Amino acid sequence: MKTRNAHRALIFSLAALAAGPLEAARPAQTAQAEYDEVMALTPDLENGRKVYLTCAVCHRPEGWGSIDGTYPEIAGQLRTVIIKQLADIRARNRDNPLMYPFSVPRILGGPQHIADVAAYVAQLPMNPNNGVGPGVDLVLGEQLYKENCVKCHGNNGQGDEVEHMPALAGQHYRYMMRQFDMIRMNRRKNADAKMVKQINGFSQRDQSAVLDYASRLRPGAEKLASPDWQNPDFPNYARPQYPEPPFPIMPEPPSMPPMPPMPKMPTPPEYPHR
Repeated sequence: MKTRNAHRALIFSLAALAAGPLEAARPAQTAQAEYDEVMALTPDLENGRKVYLTCAVCHRPEGWGSIDGTYPEIAGQLRTVIIKQLADIRARNRDNPLMYPFSVPRILGGPQHIADVAAYVAQLPMNPNNGVGPGVDLVLGEQLYKENCVKCHGNNGQGDEVEHMPALAGQHYRYMMRQFDMIRMNRRKNADAKMVKQINGFSQRDQSAVLDYASRLRPGAEKLASPDWQNPDFPNYARPQYPEPPFPIMPEPPSMPPMPPMPKMPTPPEYPHR
């Protein structure tokens, strides 16, 4: 019996090795191991520029993403945050079907490439006109932000590089709304447990208000680009012009006219009993 169990354990061990590190270990452990490996490397900005060509397809050469929330602004984001999110996506510790194919080692490269591109993205100047919310509930948004978000993301939404807490200042409102929804649906497995609990207690009004407020937090002036800035590292990149109107504020529905009174029904005739 012991021999059979030992043989079976050997088969499972070989199968795990054959499956590769991303399947042989738990996703969170795999992501942490790659994060630690990347953080020990010295980034090369010139190589980061070359690697970023893969990222520019969606995030655009400037790293400003899209106001509609499909792609986040990554320019100016903290380096540790970029590394952690890439490692989590590669290890399937964060579900991101749009980005996963571009993040795998065969396309993006190994740990050195992550170190290089993260450093490159972190130094890009940020969009001075990121997408914001409707602006109708900012007093509530400020209150909720100070009560729930300041400790991790900072008074000005600057994030925390040591704890790899993302900077929120300058991020698109609709992207943050979409990520809140993803967390509610358990699609962001790498989300902070405390934040998950807080979000579950938010109403839809709370969510919109706090993220509208966060989207209006401004990065330092030294981190912002001019509105017409284009990344000189990509002079020949074709930049399509996507229509991105400001956030629409829905008008109040017209009041309905009062319903006319119901006509009085005639009293049915009485029939004699038989």
